[in-house]
Amino acid sequence: MEKTDPRYRHFVQILREELVPAMGCTEPIAIAYGAAKAREVLGRIPERMQVEASGNIIKNVKSVVVPNTGGLKGIEAAAAAGAVAGDAGKILEVISCVAGEQKAAIRDYLAGHEIKVRPAGGDVVFDIILTLWAGEDRVRLRIADYHTNVIFIEKNGETLFKCGEVLSPAGVASGLTDRSCLTVEAILDFVETVDLEDIREMVQRQIDYNWAIAQEGMAHEWGANIGKVLKNDYGEDVKIRARYMAAAGSDARMSGCEKPVIIVSGSGNQGITASVPVVVYARELGVGQEKTLRAVALSDLLTIHMKTGIGRLSAYCGAVSAGCAAGGAVAYLYGGGYQEVAHTLVNALATISGMICDGAKPSCAAKIAAAVDAGILGYHMFRSGQQFRGGEGIVTKGVEETIANIGRLGRLGMRETDKEIIRIMTGAYSQTT
Repeated sequence: MEKTDPRYRHFVQILREELVPAMGCTEPIAIAYGAAKAREVLGRIPERMQVEASGNIIKNVKSVVVPNTGGLKGIEAAAAAGAVAGDAGKILEVISCVAGEQKAAIRDYLAGHEIKVRPAGGDVVFDIILTLWAGEDRVRLRIADYHTNVIFIEKNGETLFKCGEVLSPAGVASGLTDRSCLTVEAILDFVETVDLEDIREMVQRQIDYNWAIAQEGMAHEWGANIGKVLKNDYGEDVKIRARYMAAAGSDARMSGCEKPVIIVSGSGNQGITASVPVVVYARELGVGQEKTLRAVALSDLLTIHMKTGIGRLSAYCGAVSAGCAAGGAVAYLYGGGYQEVAHTLVNALATISGMICDGAKPSCAAKIAAAVDAGILGYHMFRSGQQFRGGEGIVTKGVEETIANIGRLGRLGMRETDKEIIRIMTGAYSQTT
């Protein structure tokens, strides 16, 4: 792909938009970011707060530890951390520099101040509305579509900032570079020809950050220690190492590790899954830095392509897209081209696409391991002359058509599944019996 091709510039910009640092699970961190930004507008720490959140936000915040809070979980903890100790200028690293006394202040704030949590009205999949009060002053701030997309700020009834139109219930990310240029063939063309200096810094940072948290997950006790279980019980074959290192990164991240990760499609778990297994294989095969960077970029862009049709949040586990993409990148590391990558993706998607998202929590690490396994299996199937064929289940002839099917499944077909998951997680049934 020539640099003069408009798609080249788009692909670089897509990576720039997606490969950003975050400390902690991105949904609670988005709440903390919004609270910190709203506090800046308010001019002081609020006396009370209200958080209105869409079901998928509630689902992804409920069970995950908010970093730098001393082990606190939940929407209230995220909002308090942002309002009391957050630095909005750090965006998704908003609570990365919380001092020891500030951790105590967060706990004190939770004990002595009201924070109401309510479901957001409407059908927007990604929606956070924060209202902060102090004396006679009130600030309202809304984040929608994706984690840093502040679309509205109001103080004392006066609109200070407004951006965007009515949001799509499908959760399509507005304000980002158009993703319609993404196809498997175009992505592979870009990755094979890109001037590495255009992407080196951001992809290398992803490798460094995400490998570091994977090492942390293996070195210490985090969550359910899925990484250690895989290593201890399954061995050291490269196929297992790829799974356990990715799982270990999630082990640490879901349980409050205070190391940043580089996210993909708004998710740190997806950022880890798209990169760490690829690095494991690159080191095993001794392909060198240049090939490694290209392979990780391939995995990132394939993940983004598959997630675009699904949306930022859904009942469809995001690790599936990243694990399948990692399998495609492994095919590339072994010297594969379009046919190898495309068939790997189809085989993997046919295998694992039923996995649900029931929020961020320690079991995400096990789901990541399963998704990476499906990606690797998809490649080894092709190497063995085996494949799932068009007309079998959700598989359609052609990788783009199959990816489109997955998009419809995750975005439309699983809407009711998503609602049912949220009802189960929030105890809606027990509240009505």
